[in-house]
Amino acid sequence: MGGMDLLVTSWCNGVQSLPENYIMPPERRPNNFSICTNIPVVDLAQESCHGRTDLLEQIMKASQEYGVFQVINHGITEEMMNEAISLNKEFFAMPAEEKASFYCEDFYHNIRLYTSGYNYYAEDVHYWKDTLKLPCNPLESHLHSWPQSPHRYREVVGSYTVEVRKLTMRILELIGEGLGLEAGYFKEERSSGHGLVINYYPPCPEPSLALGIGAHCDAYLITLIQQNNYGLQITKKDGEWVGVDPLPNAFVVMIANQLQVISNGKLRSAEHRGVTNLDSDRISIVNFFGPSKDCLIEPAKALVSTNNPPRFRSFKYIEFLEHYMACLANKDLRLETTLRPYELQT
Repeated sequence: MGGMDLLVTSWCNGVQSLPENYIMPPERRPNNFSICTNIPVVDLAQESCHGRTDLLEQIMKASQEYGVFQVINHGITEEMMNEAISLNKEFFAMPAEEKASFYCEDFYHNIRLYTSGYNYYAEDVHYWKDTLKLPCNPLESHLHSWPQSPHRYREVVGSYTVEVRKLTMRILELIGEGLGLEAGYFKEERSSGHGLVINYYPPCPEPSLALGIGAHCDAYLITLIQQNNYGLQITKKDGEWVGVDPLPNAFVVMIANQLQVISNGKLRSAEHRGVTNLDSDRISIVNFFGPSKDCLIEPAKALVSTNNPPRFRSFKYIEFLEHYMACLANKDLRLETTLRPYELQT
């Protein structure tokens, strides 16, 4: 079996038990966890009214404690969000021959339909998911190479990414204000990168033995996720795994590695994973935002002082990406592994 035949969606219908090469070792199985009801839900309707101070405090507390919060009343319509989910579900449901041109086993390829993780053939055990990766910025340079089917895919999903980018810049402005940074700190090169990843997790016959995606932190600045069903889990500071309850028409906002560095460790990059469901599929639309490759990343000068020295050294983002890829090849994307080489002794 190879190529398109490897996609979980190509062979999973009617499967009653998990294939042996999808059974996680006991220490990686998603057994002991609870749904966390304490992850803050941020109402962006407060953004331009008397509740702004409370809004900033809520964002800061969530970003420090969990590295995650959910946003509602964000301005992206329910219709657009629903269409983005339904069109991507249609894409994964299309016959293999209609999406075969996007299948690619080269991790660095701009547009890529693939299965499991970084490198299927190097894995000891596989993840229960298929993924479509699409470049977004600038959209006009990439949209022509996106899928044309299902009907209106480029139009709807392209417009969706434009709106998500606008929303992300609003959220970054709020985070910057909460940290005490100057207005516009995260504009231009610190947030010029934008990638779109759509993960599809079919119903799984034995969810307690499988994972959709393994534990990792994101290399970028910030991540926004739309999900239609439960499956996202994060680690708390004590290392306990907890589930993030998906709210209708909400986005999950995740602090990523570069924001932890820029905030001088005040904000926490979220370690997370994806689990599967027995009776329902799950789709997550993931928008990643990061710096340009040559952007210099360092703790913001406004957050560094004699009493609060820098906790991370300066580096170019491309240097970090190369290190992150080495961690990925070693199958270890934990927060401590990805950021350790950049930490300073204080």
